[in-house]
Amino acid sequence: MAKDAPANAAGSQTLSRGIRVLEVLADAERPLTIDEVAAALGVHRSVAYRLLRTLEDHGLVTRDAAGRLLLGAGLAALAAGVQRDLQQLALPELAEVAEDLGMTCLLAVLLDGDEAVTLVSASPRRTAAVSYRPGHRHPITRGGPGKAILLGLPERSWPADVPEELRAEVVESRLRGYTVSHDEVVPSLRSVAVPLSLPGQPPASIAVIHVSFPRPEAELAERLQEAAARLQRASGA
Repeated sequence: MAKDAPANAAGSQTLSRGIRVLEVLADAERPLTIDEVAAALGVHRSVAYRLLRTLEDHGLVTRDAAGRLLLGAGLAALAAGVQRDLQQLALPELAEVAEDLGMTCLLAVLLDGDEAVTLVSASPRRTAAVSYRPGHRHPITRGGPGKAILLGLPERSWPADVPEELRAEVVESRLRGYTVSHDEVVPSLRSVAVPLSLPGQPPASIAVIHVSFPRPEAELAERLQEAAARLQRASGA
């Protein structure tokens, strides 16, 4: 048994590094070189190369014309199965909010206890809007969607490093029923978000994002709260 331990540990490390490669590429705003991926992982270039070749073989990573790396189409097939019921439930409602407000509307869910990941998003068809792709991740202590998830969690479930300033902000946000943010996740972007709790689903939030607010924050939040209530009714809550 003891002889198997190093192999098991090595296997876990390889898997962890492969997942980190995908996270690094997902967070990047442009295709990356192998050296940049290696630096982000803190590994030798040869290690990064082997990881990337395996991910390429499975269609999870691809290269542009210059040989730089970006996420591959194979991820779309995997993503389609993630929380499929919740995506199908939420998308029509998000699309309606996006059209009503002329802003991108998204649903984010809690991941690993301390991160918000965008599960699905919708943009208005008739007006220019901010693109915000599914899979985008950030701490729940930053950004409207993350802080709205934090708003819906009992304090005992919060990350250990929540600063006092944010705790005071959460108290204020609870009184008004929504969170706001500006430049906290993506420079120049503003957001308004409300918490969402659905049976059998992770803690979540609905948010709208834009470079500016076409209406007062309270009006945007009221429309999001209407959408959240409709989703709750549709899910049997």
